[in-house]
Amino acid sequence: AGDVDYGDVKQSWPWTEGETEALLRPTPMKVQAMRSLSGKPACTSSRRFSSVSCRATGSGSEGASSYSSRRESMKASINPSGARSRLVAPNAIEARPDVEALEKLVRSEAAPDASPVLICGQVSHSLTKEREEIIHSMEDFMEEKVYKYLKPVEKCWQAQDFLPDPASEDFIPEIQALRERTLALPDDYLVVLVGDMVTEEALPTYMSMLNTIDGTRDETGSDDTVWGKWTREWTAEENRHGDLLNKYLYLSGRVDMRQIEVTIQNLIGSGMCPKTENNPYLGFMYTSFQERATKVSHGNTGRSAAKHGDQALANICAQIASDEARHEKAYQL
Repeated sequence: AGDVDYGDVKQSWPWTEGETEALLRPTPMKVQAMRSLSGKPACTSSRRFSSVSCRATGSGSEGASSYSSRRESMKASINPSGARSRLVAPNAIEARPDVEALEKLVRSEAAPDASPVLICGQVSHSLTKEREEIIHSMEDFMEEKVYKYLKPVEKCWQAQDFLPDPASEDFIPEIQALRERTLALPDDYLVVLVGDMVTEEALPTYMSMLNTIDGTRDETGSDDTVWGKWTREWTAEENRHGDLLNKYLYLSGRVDMRQIEVTIQNLIGSGMCPKTENNPYLGFMYTSFQERATKVSHGNTGRSAAKHGDQALANICAQIASDEARHEKAYQL
């Protein structure tokens, strides 16, 4: 393991040189850590080179030169295969007590024997090599035991199965009947239903999260690995949930769809950090509980819909809850 000399503080990074520039920028957490441990003022400017106080790269033109030479040295230490490797800066200073104290802050409670890094204030990449080998050894198990919890596309229900057919002569009367049914749904129930729908519509965020997990991520977007195929096919099944709830609420005329759409866009744009440290042991534990949570929520909204006289909506929620229960079983194997 090598180290990058970050001013007065030495920090290990497992990133390629193309990403190092962004990672070396001072962030509020890095600034606060350096200030509290060294007792020296840290750079709070967003400018990479400061002629006044930025200690990360030196000062003025001298700092810029030092930074450039350091980046060139880092290039030489990158694994020629293109795999991530720890970058080694020449003449890295020996660890001092204050540096050791900072490194203690970057520890994974779930994997105390790992050597994670701090990215944007979050503990990341806590999967050890030994545990990664275990994940890779599970491919046959995934093929034989887990895949059966996914259905072939031709056997899956689709949103249109539960909605008025726009090609039918009864399309308009069926929409009118739907709107009349939903008039009996209380406002507080609709708030919960919208929450369920928005949660499902944030699917791009969940797929992005799964593709940050070390050892299982879909590296190309179309990997033929068992983990890559699982992520894509799971996502495809989940994608129907938000589609169906969104269309049903739209046809009901009971909610402000534009405001809901703004909320969904903001939610996806903001992203999510579940604090799973790019670690499959934590990531798939999260998905297990998330599947159960959505199963319970959709099941409850379905029963409530039936009580309020909308059996069609109750059936919709029951179908979605059934999918979530099936996915929960897969993640809990």
